[in-house]
Amino acid sequence: MAPAIAMVWRAVGRPPRGLCGPRAELLTEVRNLKLSRLCIAIASTTLSTLTLLGCQTATTPPADLVMRNGYVYTVDGQDSVQQAVAVAGGKIVYVGDDQGAAAYIGKQTQQIDLAGRMLMPGFVDAHMHPGDGGRALLLCNLNYEKMTRAQFQTKIQACLDASKDKEPNAWLEVGSWDRIGMASLDGDPDKSTLDALKTDRPIQVRSTDFHTVLTNSRGLQLAGISKATVDPVGGKFARDSAGNPTGICEDGAAETMAAKVPPATDAEKLTQIRVALDAMREQGITSFFDALSGAENAKAFTRLQQSGELTARATLALMLDPAEAAADPAKSIAAAKALAQTYDQGALQVQPGVSMRHVKLFMDGIINAPANTGALLMPYMKNVGTQKAPQWVPGDNLGELYYPAPVLKPLLLEAVKAGFDPHLHATGERAVRESLDGIAYVRQQLPGNAFRPAIAHAETVASADYGRFKALDTTASMSHQWAQQAPFSVDGTNDQLGAERFARMEPSGSIAQAGGRVAYGSDWPVDPLDELLALKIGVTRSGDPLNPHSYGPDLAGKLNAAPGLSRAEALRSITRNAAEQLRLDAAVGSIEVGKFADLIVLDKNFMQVPEEELARNQVLLTLVGGKVVFAKEQFSSLAPKALLSKATPALD
Repeated sequence: MAPAIAMVWRAVGRPPRGLCGPRAELLTEVRNLKLSRLCIAIASTTLSTLTLLGCQTATTPPADLVMRNGYVYTVDGQDSVQQAVAVAGGKIVYVGDDQGAAAYIGKQTQQIDLAGRMLMPGFVDAHMHPGDGGRALLLCNLNYEKMTRAQFQTKIQACLDASKDKEPNAWLEVGSWDRIGMASLDGDPDKSTLDALKTDRPIQVRSTDFHTVLTNSRGLQLAGISKATVDPVGGKFARDSAGNPTGICEDGAAETMAAKVPPATDAEKLTQIRVALDAMREQGITSFFDALSGAENAKAFTRLQQSGELTARATLALMLDPAEAAADPAKSIAAAKALAQTYDQGALQVQPGVSMRHVKLFMDGIINAPANTGALLMPYMKNVGTQKAPQWVPGDNLGELYYPAPVLKPLLLEAVKAGFDPHLHATGERAVRESLDGIAYVRQQLPGNAFRPAIAHAETVASADYGRFKALDTTASMSHQWAQQAPFSVDGTNDQLGAERFARMEPSGSIAQAGGRVAYGSDWPVDPLDELLALKIGVTRSGDPLNPHSYGPDLAGKLNAAPGLSRAEALRSITRNAAEQLRLDAAVGSIEVGKFADLIVLDKNFMQVPEEELARNQVLLTLVGGKVVFAKEQFSSLAPKALLSKATPALD
């Protein structure tokens, strides 16, 4: 007889009736005598011999999965740290120490020894563009590299040479162009840069920030863009001194140009989304917000969900058109509502599904040069000196505000009445203030309405507005990786913003210190998808010179002296806070009994490693609804054999 069983026998005062089949009877007797805690303690002291025995009882059904011997960072109300988690039916049924978890181990329970590694809630990415992210990985890709115009031409010519069968009429799409970096090296390109290439094909190049498209003369011709073309609401075509379009298309004009490229087929869209989901699994993303969606993405995500290929919870936002919204806000919202009712799958289930309950508004453009379309309270600075002897003085450009107050307020009111949560892109401080004013108006008009607004990016915020995020219960959905020195933040922004504004640029820490809720959104593919690098930057406000997605030793210092987030705040921003922004917090975002088992295991402990190592980490295991969707290294044996189904059902 095993010593531990003899101890139980002595404690119970009667002989055991056997083990396994009889073992279960013994443990039932222990429960009946209210000595289960003693059994658990004994099991703990002899874990090597009783791993499979546990202390399962008649009133404790066995779990499907027990993960033990870990650093379980729960992100609960106290940010408590535990040792073990038990999962049954895709939900968490136990969080606590190893001894307590033993009660959930049955004959069929799968056990994972975490070997001290950090287990935490899966990442909830609160602002990204997965369709575009997957697409970018499949296009002619400039890989976010800072390059001269000559290097730019060489890269694109190589893509043309590799696809000569597409001559002369198929569009060449080029992605991940670092426009800001190029402008800092040798100036902004125009259509002539592309016209010099050896091709007859129309070309369009999308900047990394997704606010600019560059096209060649053939592209302008096919799009019907000429000197007589009127700029669209919410955008503009750059023009030379004679008024002719240069090939640079900003914001709404970029979308006008992008729409001239034939849309992806259903099969191509599915491929793009599959590639995006694969990247997300590896990053530990278990829920995400598609911040610029529509029927095409909704259809693709729904088809993948029906075939069992959707491995993260999808929340989709419908973009509103400024011109349509200004003309008839009720009609604009009604159209969004009809589309949402087509694809929203209702109450959350353990299996990942599709939700569509947000509307997206672009309040402005970007604060970075050369675009400078983010809406500011005071003008951008301009150089009236020379490049070698610059003299920066206030100019006359305040940026672009695409939803003025008389349009924004009734539109937000209609959206909230229809049951939508508004998600507002605002990078400049004037756009942020107007967004907060619009939210305040709706709060006044609909007292007690529990809508959950979010302002995305908020790169510059007037210090007087920091506290308004808390006061108006509005989430600041921030992209932490922007709070590092980089061509887009240094070369493209500091002089144009001026010293005072640059000193408070990327105010995640300032908003958090004022009591505001800060969530994290990667904005992928505006940047490479690297969640752990972003979290590191959120804490330190500096990059990692060893990380290929950062900017090397020359730009390794802090962006400015503004405060960063604590490690706990950074992790909360990508878990509980992001879940709250997306109305997922009752089901995900923390490790608590009753919530879905959306969990990840990190190689290194984010709460304990030195600051410089925060980004030198990786996700080793990703579970969604208790199912493993990604595994590597010591957990590789747990990896699912097949994630993709051969057959994808058609939608009605």
